[in-house]
Amino acid sequence: MKEVEIYIDGAAKGNPGPAAVGAVFFENNSQVKTISRFIGNATNNIAEYTALIYALQEALILNAKNLKIFTDSELLYKQFKGEYKVKNPKIWQLFNQAKHMFRGFNNIEIKHINREKNKIADKLANEAIKNSGVDRLPSL
Repeated sequence: MKEVEIYIDGAAKGNPGPAAVGAVFFENNSQVKTISRFIGNATNNIAEYTALIYALQEALILNAKNLKIFTDSELLYKQFKGEYKVKNPKIWQLFNQAKHMFRGFNNIEIKHINREKNKIADKLANEAIKNSGVDRLPSL
């Protein structure tokens, strides 16, 4: 069974503001894939959740069966652990989408890490915003 480690991060310049996601995939301690994608106008928390969903989609494409997902988002981590309630309707939708996608895997562990250990995913998310050419988007 293929085990993949994924480091995820979402970023927003302004809250809400131009936002993006970054993810780095490792298999057997080797980097196998990255995601760096601009997602438009969003809050930081929505960007974090969107990063998770992009990562889950890619893991399904890679036929991964066991995932270790590392995030520096305390909110995302604690909501999936059941320590925090999901109150925001937009977050609730993304939370449920991710939970549904979990069914495509044998095992998923979500681990909270400090920002220092998530530099690559953070850089990928911030580069996607920078490369989008968008300085500021109107709020939706």
